[in-house]
Amino acid sequence: MISERRRGKTSHQELGLSNVSKRLVRTISQKSKNNYHENVMDDDDDGVSLRCLSLYTRGGGCKVGAATSDDFTEVVGPVRGTQDTTVDCFSYGVERFWKRNNKKKISQVPESHRNEAMQVFLPDDILEMCLMRLSITSLMNARLVCKKWRVLTTSTRFMQMRREGNYPTPWLFLFGTVKDGFSSREIYAFDVSFNKWHKIESEILKGRFLFSVASVHENVFVVGGCSSSDGMDRKTHRGVLAFSPVTKSWQKVASMRHARSKPVLGVYEVESNCLTIKSQPRTRRIGGVSDVYEDPHRFSVRRVPRNEKSKHTSVKNSGRFLIIAVGGVGSWDEPLDSCEVYESSSNKWTEIQRLPVDFGVACSAIVCNGSFYVYSETDKLAAYDIVRGFWVRVEMSLPVPPRVQEYAPKLVSCDEQRLFMVSVSWCEGDGEIGRRNKAVRKVWELDLVHGSCKEVSVHPDAPMDWNAVFVGDKKKLIFGVEMFKIFGQVLEFLTMCDVSDPKMKWVHVSKNEVGREMDPSSCAMKSMAVVHL
Repeated sequence: MISERRRGKTSHQELGLSNVSKRLVRTISQKSKNNYHENVMDDDDDGVSLRCLSLYTRGGGCKVGAATSDDFTEVVGPVRGTQDTTVDCFSYGVERFWKRNNKKKISQVPESHRNEAMQVFLPDDILEMCLMRLSITSLMNARLVCKKWRVLTTSTRFMQMRREGNYPTPWLFLFGTVKDGFSSREIYAFDVSFNKWHKIESEILKGRFLFSVASVHENVFVVGGCSSSDGMDRKTHRGVLAFSPVTKSWQKVASMRHARSKPVLGVYEVESNCLTIKSQPRTRRIGGVSDVYEDPHRFSVRRVPRNEKSKHTSVKNSGRFLIIAVGGVGSWDEPLDSCEVYESSSNKWTEIQRLPVDFGVACSAIVCNGSFYVYSETDKLAAYDIVRGFWVRVEMSLPVPPRVQEYAPKLVSCDEQRLFMVSVSWCEGDGEIGRRNKAVRKVWELDLVHGSCKEVSVHPDAPMDWNAVFVGDKKKLIFGVEMFKIFGQVLEFLTMCDVSDPKMKWVHVSKNEVGREMDPSSCAMKSMAVVHL
């Protein structure tokens, strides 16, 4: 009996101790919850806390891990809301959680403190510095983030700052391709930095061919050309289109005075407010006196004194440019010797002095050192002084060596300071004088000061394309594209040469990527432009 009483007494003591321990645990847990809420309210005095502790629910416990406690025999408090236990601890999730579970507390916090704690933004100038360093493909993706980024990155100021900071990279745009016997609406763009081709659909170019292209800043201008609706009646155009690769949009600009296909083009960026365009008067002989005495040089572009009023003086120099169109083929398939200039500030074409007499058909042209150089199929070189407005024949004391007449030479300029010509010549055999065993494509640099030229590079590929296109990027690179049909298939080779390298070696950047999709007539119809984006 005594032992049973002792065992009963011991069990009552243990039961009492267990009840005391449970009550003690509840008291401690309740105090910990109260202390937590007091700490949160203290933090809320300075603004809503966005730390990991803010993920606690009303019933207590951190939701980042789990809502149960391993140290206690019961759940500390009921978990409200979603039961996902894999919530990442970052500001966006914390902010949403607090707005849902602490609406009353957030409403009590001053608005200024709430904005400082929850709305953290980069200044616009810092954001611009970050965005302008992106490639054009990444920049176009960034414009989809929000309206603010789109407006910021499409502004003229942003694009000018990006261009002046040398962040753009060269892109090549191939136009004039033919598929299934008709002019294609597709434009092929090649990203040199990532060595990747892109395809752009353009309905406005469908059925248009034999046009010329020129790049100005971030735009490509499509000048003239022909179109045929049923394959029989052909129409020669005067219209000019401006294509923006950044926005993939087209815009019509003023039409030329003469309809022409395949004119040779040159682009001149105006750096002075004193340069204006003056319409050339249509003179005629009166009383047997030659019109040369009326206007000996036919100044179509002249300098205007600073004190003379002009409607173009308020135009910003950074965006003003001229496009010069020379020659080409007219509506009746006649070769043209007329010339005209497009001025961006007035959106108007102005006819200028014609090519020199007996110059021949112009086959290539480029702007270099403030002059517009044109080369003819008869191997004559002429320069148009853009400031003074007249033509000058350029005589070379050491003429360019004989070339293969079937290949038209191409004038190329880099950084608008060095003038090159790409032509095809016969290469003599090893030790056998006068033996012509193969044709090679060579690059000559023209020294107009001393009237001489010298060979600076030899292209590694055989000249298979009669209409190969070579374009300089106005910095230090020359790009060339050749397309030809062999074994029933159209192949294309894209090469590049760095003129800053003393050796001026050519490298292949793309081979047989897009040519398989085209018809053989694309070899004669193609044109190319280089744009820094």
